[in-house]
Amino acid sequence: MTPISDVVWHRLTGLMPGELKQAELGWLASPHRHLSLLERRRATLIVNRVRLFAFLFAVLTPLWCVVDFAVFPFPLWSYLALMRLGASAAFAALLLYYRPNGDLFNAYRAMALLFLIPTVFYVVSHSMLYNFRLSGMSAAIGAGYAFLPFVLLAGLSIFPLTLFESLAVASPILLAQAISGYMQWPTMDWPSFVGAFWLLVLITGVAALAGVSQLAFMIALVRQAVRDALTGAFSRTSGEEVIDLQFTIASRSGAPLAVAFLDLDHFKDVNDSFGHEAGDRVLINMVDNVTRHLRHGDMLARWGGEEFLLIMPDTSLAQAEAALARLRDVGFGLRPDRAPVTASIGVAELAFDKSVNWHALVEAADARMYRAKQEGRDRIVSRDRLPHLMPAPRLAGGGR
Repeated sequence: MTPISDVVWHRLTGLMPGELKQAELGWLASPHRHLSLLERRRATLIVNRVRLFAFLFAVLTPLWCVVDFAVFPFPLWSYLALMRLGASAAFAALLLYYRPNGDLFNAYRAMALLFLIPTVFYVVSHSMLYNFRLSGMSAAIGAGYAFLPFVLLAGLSIFPLTLFESLAVASPILLAQAISGYMQWPTMDWPSFVGAFWLLVLITGVAALAGVSQLAFMIALVRQAVRDALTGAFSRTSGEEVIDLQFTIASRSGAPLAVAFLDLDHFKDVNDSFGHEAGDRVLINMVDNVTRHLRHGDMLARWGGEEFLLIMPDTSLAQAEAALARLRDVGFGLRPDRAPVTASIGVAELAFDKSVNWHALVEAADARMYRAKQEGRDRIVSRDRLPHLMPAPRLAGGGR
């Protein structure tokens, strides 16, 4: 019997062909398991779009004062004008003083401020307009204020949000609409209110779908940008970005951070003896073997040619040695002649090596990898002493 998850997946891939892998489907619902690279790029994009939205509102909000002046009595017009100028100043401050820093919670705060300003304006202005009992043209223009929640919810569609995030942002706006209805309880036109509220819910659904679709496209683009085209490992640029971030986090928190340089042994012989296509298959199989057995949170980046950097956050030197020993036991795949692929590995750790920056940390691992090469290959060097020898990997159908 076909699992329900597979049925759902095939239905969704029909709607978004070629954009997502099945493992990424859950990323559309919640940001919990997003890659740090995706998280930082998405946070930057959200803040930049918040600032764009704030710019438009800062310019357009006070311009409507002219219309209010023409149709509303003076006391109401003056109150609304003051509120509009205050809202415009708040939008301008959001535009001028809020900058992206790659942090998702910073992006959440920006969105919260963006939607809080007009939501408060809507609730207060709605109460004022109700108390003045307008009629004629004034009533018609006043009714236009009721469309502000629709504009806000439609604006959600410009943000690449997960389903959970879209609902979290939309809920206060829907609540504000419900509060405004409660304030008019004695004279409420219930059919009109229910119809408007249903339309708000419908717009929320469409905006959430637009945001999720943007996110799906962004996930696909980020995957293509951050992955090595041949092996599927992370690219060197992505690896540098991740290790820079992890080094900063570890330095501030005092957490351990280990890196390992892996260089496949005698790889040139594979290309020379069996051709570059065979060499490519060796690299692809090696990455597949390693990534299947990586611990959650570790990251493998292709540094160049047959060299790879394994980034291991929150990992001490001893833990890194144990994790690499397990990877060697599993093996790195087979050469075309069925001999096991071996690697020379150098390991470095932030506290152990007292590295002043991530470049120094990587250089320490690189130097130990070269020591492993010089002292016989197929081993791990993790400290500045005799190499830490490991038993040769055993693979079915192959030998050393």
